[in-house]
Amino acid sequence: MTINPDLFFQADLRVGTILGAEFFAEARKPALKLRIDFGDELGVKHSSAQISQRYTVEELVGRQVIALTNIEPKRIAGFVSEVLCLGINDSEGAVILLQPERAVPNGHRVY
Repeated sequence: MTINPDLFFQADLRVGTILGAEFFAEARKPALKLRIDFGDELGVKHSSAQISQRYTVEELVGRQVIALTNIEPKRIAGFVSEVLCLGINDSEGAVILLQPERAVPNGHRVY
């Protein structure tokens, strides 16, 4: 399946910095609750991410990630996940987060 480039660019992919992370005990599958700063335009958003196989809470704080920011919010066990952090499955099926090669300002758009 192919898509029109205009359709692709409707996805608002932005860089943000994780400000806080905590284990999401109420989630059905192991997950973490993230607080991510996307800069002045978008502010701080929340995300539920199934990344606890490869990341600890401590190593996530301060890490930049790439997220889909114009996705419909989803309620998960009483928590509202506002953005979708992007990642790639490794050879064992665990999620490895996508991040910029170098630090960039929060909120910058990914093209």
